[in-house]
Amino acid sequence: MKITAIESLQWAEYPRLMVVRVHTDDGLIGLGETVDKIPGAKGALHGTVAPLTLGQDPLDIEGLWRFVMDNIMYHGYAGAELRALSALEVALWDLLGKKYGAPLYRLLGGRTRTRIPTYNTCIGTPAVPDYAAWHDDAGALAHSLLDDGIAALKIWPFDRFSEASFGQYISPAEVEEGLRPVRQIRDAVGDRMAIGIECHFRWNRVSIERIARALEPYNILFLEDVLPAVYADEIKLVGQRTTIPIIGSELLMTRWQLREWMEKHVAPILMTDPVWNGGIAETRKIASMAEAFGLPLVLHNVAGPICHAACLHLAAHIPNLYFVESVRAFYKTYFPVLGDLRVAVQDGHLSLPEGPGLGVSLNPSALERPDLIRHVSEGDGLAAGRRAMGDHWAVETIR
Repeated sequence: MKITAIESLQWAEYPRLMVVRVHTDDGLIGLGETVDKIPGAKGALHGTVAPLTLGQDPLDIEGLWRFVMDNIMYHGYAGAELRALSALEVALWDLLGKKYGAPLYRLLGGRTRTRIPTYNTCIGTPAVPDYAAWHDDAGALAHSLLDDGIAALKIWPFDRFSEASFGQYISPAEVEEGLRPVRQIRDAVGDRMAIGIECHFRWNRVSIERIARALEPYNILFLEDVLPAVYADEIKLVGQRTTIPIIGSELLMTRWQLREWMEKHVAPILMTDPVWNGGIAETRKIASMAEAFGLPLVLHNVAGPICHAACLHLAAHIPNLYFVESVRAFYKTYFPVLGDLRVAVQDGHLSLPEGPGLGVSLNPSALERPDLIRHVSEGDGLAAGRRAMGDHWAVETIR
C-alpha cells in the first residue's frame, strides 16, 4: 500500500476547520483534522508534509512521523507544520483501522474504560447560544446542561477585564463582576455542576492570584492556563498559592515541550490536543509520561467530529484520563452537517464510537457543498522509501 494523494477540505461556513483525507492505491481513505490557524497549516500540509509522505507506506505511522518530524525540526516545529503533521497522522491511524477492520482503541491496545467523562466548554453558535447564556443567566445554562446529561462546564468570566491593562491589573469590582456567573450556577444548582475556569493565559501572577482567592469558596474544578505556558516557574507558584487545581497546557506541543512541566511539577493536571501536538501516538506517549509522574490528562477538543472521535478513542485507552473536553454547541450543530458521528452525553459521560478506524465518515453532501474548498497534492512525492534524517535540501537531491 502507498499514499497516492493528500487532500485538504475546508468549508467557508466553518473556517476554523481543515479536514485531511489521505488516499491510497488500494482505495482506502483515512480522515484527519486540525483546527485554527488554518492558512498556515494548509500551506505546511501541501508545501512541506505532502512531498515527504506521498508514495510512502501509510501503515508505517511511526516511521513516517519521525521522518517528517526530523525534517520540520530544522526550523522550529511547534506551529503550522506540527498541526499539519497531526492531521495527517490521525488520518494514518484511521487508515490502519480500516485496513484491519478494527476501531482505533483496539489498535492502541484496548480500553481501560467504556464511558468517557466530559465537561462542556461553553462556546456558542446561533442555534446553541451557550456563550451568550452564561453571560446572561449562567444558572439557567447550568439547568439546561444538566438536562442534557452534562455535569461539568467551563467558562472564562474574567477574560474581558484583561484588555484594558494587558492583564497587568484587575480591580476588586472587576473580580466581583467576574464571579457573577459562578454565583448564579451555585445558586441555581449547587454543586451538581462542576465549574472549570479558563484563563486563556491573559494575566500576570499577581492578578491571577487575586482571581484565584476570590474563586476558592466556590469549589472550582480547575483553573486552566493561568499564565502563558512558557512561564513554568511562575505557574507553579500560582498553584502553590491556591487550593484550586491548575491545568495546562494545550499550547505545549509534543512530549518534549511537556517534559519540563512534568519534571518541575508545574501543574497537577496536564492538557494536550491530538490534532495539534503531533497526533494519536504522540498523545499516548504524553499520557504515558504523565502517568509515570502520577498526573491525569485532559484532552483538549474544540474542533470537529474527527478530532472528537480521536479524543474518545484515546480517552478509552489511556488509564490516567481526567476529562475529555467537548462543545455542545458544535456537536449539536455542524457535526451532523459534516459527518455521521452522533454525540450524546449521559450522566456526565460520552459513549465510544464503534466501526473501523475512528468510526466516523464524512457525509457525501459535505463533499458537494458550494462552500467547499478542496486542495489535492498527489503523485510520487520527493522522498518515497526514505527514512533518513534530513532537511528539504537533502530531499531535493532525489528529484
